[in-house]
Amino acid sequence: MRKAFGRGVTFAYGAIRGLRNIGGVVLLTMTAGHAQTVTIAALGDSLTAGYGLDQGQGLVPQLEQWLRDQGADVTMINAGVSGDTTAGGLARVGWTLTPQVDAMIVALGGNDYLRGLDPAVSRTNLDGILAAGQQAGVAMLLVGLQVGANYGPAYKRDFEANYTDLAASYDVPLYHDMFAGMRVTDSDLPAFMQADGIHPSAEGVALIVADIGPAILDLIADVPR
Repeated sequence: MRKAFGRGVTFAYGAIRGLRNIGGVVLLTMTAGHAQTVTIAALGDSLTAGYGLDQGQGLVPQLEQWLRDQGADVTMINAGVSGDTTAGGLARVGWTLTPQVDAMIVALGGNDYLRGLDPAVSRTNLDGILAAGQQAGVAMLLVGLQVGANYGPAYKRDFEANYTDLAASYDVPLYHDMFAGMRVTDSDLPAFMQADGIHPSAEGVALIVADIGPAILDLIADVPR
């Protein structure tokens, strides 16, 4: 049985915080000095799946390589399904969380927004996903999404509040916006998108990875040993 997730592994967290630097190496160690591979499932949609990109250029393979370059002993599982909504993620979170999974990145909601789904429905689904992760005893990172106001300011407010509220409710870290690494300025964003204007190019993914990477290192530090 997996131990329940908690923040009691302060020795690992402190070690990683202390060793990380630009171009530096992070060493993940157990008390006995033996390395332990951390398995992370990335539960998401086409942004996670790597839609429109060559093999190896999507978010999961680029992120896995970035983490390994930092010295992390990690294996990532691509649990991204193109077109998936939060409802789809909830339907498959149970079989995504196999006993081998130590941590989960939850990056869903983009298709809910594109379809104009009620933010309250999205919240219920995300709540169910986080509850499943909590019950499984895995460390989690919730990835939010900043959206436009084409459905009105109330929709935008409620949609984005789903992430902040649920992260606080479950006491899990929040990476506030999937595209944060690409938002140097709003005018720069299209330059890192594919022709459809929705999915990032390989260069855009690299920017996302560089920005979210440190948060994933912190997630690894929170995995129970």
